[in-house]
Amino acid sequence: MDMLYKLIILLVSYLLGSINTSIIISKIMIGDDIRNHGSGNAGATNTLRTVGKLGAILVVIGDILKAVIAILLARLVFAKYIPEGTELATYIAGIGAVLGHNFPVFFKFKGGKGIIVSTVAIIFADPLLGAITAVSAIAIMAISRYVSLGSILGAVIFVVLALVFKAADTVFVAFALMLAVLAIYMHRTNIVRLLSGKENKLSFSKKQ
Repeated sequence: MDMLYKLIILLVSYLLGSINTSIIISKIMIGDDIRNHGSGNAGATNTLRTVGKLGAILVVIGDILKAVIAILLARLVFAKYIPEGTELATYIAGIGAVLGHNFPVFFKFKGGKGIIVSTVAIIFADPLLGAITAVSAIAIMAISRYVSLGSILGAVIFVVLALVFKAADTVFVAFALMLAVLAIYMHRTNIVRLLSGKENKLSFSKKQ
């Protein structure tokens, strides 16, 4: 029976993650799907470049909210039905929400890259390691002006932190590895552009 509840957590979180705020906001603000513009990615960075600052802020808020709701539902409603409790419920909900964001059932399975949702998940999973990861990623983005580089290295940093400080917790390490694999996979084209020197740097000058 506990496996059923784990699957319910995964499914509910996936469906919540599939509510892609970037696509919704772009259709409201510019009358078109964000995936038809810029990099084609349905995420906050492409929204910033295509729609503007307000649109990007709304997307960030929306992505944070859906991740928080997914994890809180898992912890407060379903965790009591599984032996591992809130910790595993958090991991499952986090992975589910990221999968939904990246491969949304409501938008033909083409979504964003899941970094904001992943960040919320790791902060819930371990606030200290999550905060260190987030600050490190933001610092890399600020210095390099490459959002993709900060996102990729942030995922790697979280795995390293998990291996150093929580190596005995194999489930937590597996959670970190899954998020990192998803992040790196979703950034595979960015990695190619970074290596070839063709990746776009973050700029606030185009849209207001």
